[in-house]
Amino acid sequence: MFQFKSLKVVLAALAVTASTLVITGCNDDPEEVFPAPTITAGAAANGLVGATVKITATINAPGTLRTLTVLKNGQQFDTKTYTTETTDSYSKDYVIENAAAGSNITFTFQATDQKGQASTVGTQVVTVSAVSAKPIITVTAVTGNTNWTAGNIYKLVGYVRVGSDPTQAGTTPTSATLNIAPGTVIIGDRASKATLIVQRGSQIFANGTATAPIVFTSERNPGEREPGDWGGLVICGRGINNNPGGTAQLEGGYAAFHGGTDNADNSGVLRYVRVEYAGIPINPNQEVNTFTFGSVGSGTTMEYLQGSFGNDDSFEWFGGANNGKYLIAYRGLDDDFDMDNGFVGNLQFIVGQRGSTLSDASGSNGFEVDNDGQGTTATPITAPTISNASLIGPKATVETTIDGNFQNGMHLRRNTKIKVYNTYVVGYPNGIFIDGTNTLANAADGSLILNRVIVAGTDRWGTNGFGTGTTTLPSGATVAQGLPNGFGVRDLTTAATPAAITVGTQPVSTWFAAQPGNSILASATTLGLNTNAFAARPTFTLGTGILTAGGTAPAGTFFTAAAYIGAFGTTDWTTGWTNFAPQATDYSK
Repeated sequence: MFQFKSLKVVLAALAVTASTLVITGCNDDPEEVFPAPTITAGAAANGLVGATVKITATINAPGTLRTLTVLKNGQQFDTKTYTTETTDSYSKDYVIENAAAGSNITFTFQATDQKGQASTVGTQVVTVSAVSAKPIITVTAVTGNTNWTAGNIYKLVGYVRVGSDPTQAGTTPTSATLNIAPGTVIIGDRASKATLIVQRGSQIFANGTATAPIVFTSERNPGEREPGDWGGLVICGRGINNNPGGTAQLEGGYAAFHGGTDNADNSGVLRYVRVEYAGIPINPNQEVNTFTFGSVGSGTTMEYLQGSFGNDDSFEWFGGANNGKYLIAYRGLDDDFDMDNGFVGNLQFIVGQRGSTLSDASGSNGFEVDNDGQGTTATPITAPTISNASLIGPKATVETTIDGNFQNGMHLRRNTKIKVYNTYVVGYPNGIFIDGTNTLANAADGSLILNRVIVAGTDRWGTNGFGTGTTTLPSGATVAQGLPNGFGVRDLTTAATPAAITVGTQPVSTWFAAQPGNSILASATTLGLNTNAFAARPTFTLGTGILTAGGTAPAGTFFTAAAYIGAFGTTDWTTGWTNFAPQATDYSK
């Protein structure tokens, strides 16, 4: 009995205990646990200084949000408090402050919930952009009155003609005017050998400034550009040339007709203009040059022009009477300045500067001047007047190795009657070569003039890259010069049995030395050139030397008096608008 009674007591006690446990469980539930907040920051953004971008984040807090803290580069940018929200899509405008292009501004986000739990840190980066890329406008023709602005880049595709010529087959002759604003960039399509052709009767007004030049260049990226990436700039006028019939098509047969009866014709204005990586062969020995001028008249303005890394001549004139000042031919392949077919214009303050390895298989010269391809007496005779030219060849020193296709500072041939004043030639295998019987006769009768011309650093280089040793002159004198190079003023032909080149009865060098102010110097050290006149970025201005004793300017209102020989005195007129390293330039911005 005792055991049964005891069991009943125990069971009763257990029942009371269980009842107590049930009551306690209902009145004291454990606290619910929520995960910490999470943040997803906005995507990286970029923009120019002054642009507005969105700073954004998405926040999720199952345990209810309490705060959001936003820092900019570690400093407080914004805060926000919450009461009952469990999610938020944060957004705020940020105006990009003045900072260096390419620098980053870092925004960080961190949230807490009502239990004090903190999220991990979210990050959004804003990059300060460089100047934004400009829109590219494709151009295949120019009609009417057309304006190109610096806010766009214009891509030439194919033969882009400004107007149309009456001789051009299948077209109705129309005139057009192309106006190009300062600072505008024009690129040439490589695949189509793009070329800009201003036809007769149309005009181009490319009027840049020293601080905002107009640039024609390759479409390719920095580091990829090459000479011949596109055609070049061609202007056709209604001036006079000596081709049969007066109207001619520029070499290559691409419907660039030129010629007429008006040597005062006006094709517009080129001022502060650069043309880079141009020059394409259309047919064998028929190329588009960097600048090509067909019968352009004297009414056309051409000042401050730079042709760089061209695949043929930097400048070529076919007839006409165009005048030009402040022209730079920089490291072209063939000739710096080529003049043909009755060109009678005036040029002053012009410079050609060569690299040691870029030369053409046809032979590269500073000047190459012909009356016409056959050296006839067709009129007008090619007779430009040039003053203050600097022709800086490839051979800076005796030790400089140069390409074997370099020839003459001046190759005057095929009956030209050129007139050159206040000019120097330095660093060419031959300084001056007066080539052909009729050209020599022009020198003899005074219609070909070389006055105040100095040739230096060319004479008697011998076997060091120019000549082949000792040659016996027809007179019996021995000169260590080699053939065909090695003369200041060339006295021998290139025949297997060399013949003397004479003006009348005297060697050309003797005639040259007798002209007013002329001289031949074996070394360039006394000229007064800057020590890096041959450098990739030349310094053209003069130090002290014989070039600072200039002569009288040629007659005529076009020419400016200058008390120095060559294109420069103490003022560097290339400052600001030129580019001697266009390979590295990003023109897309």
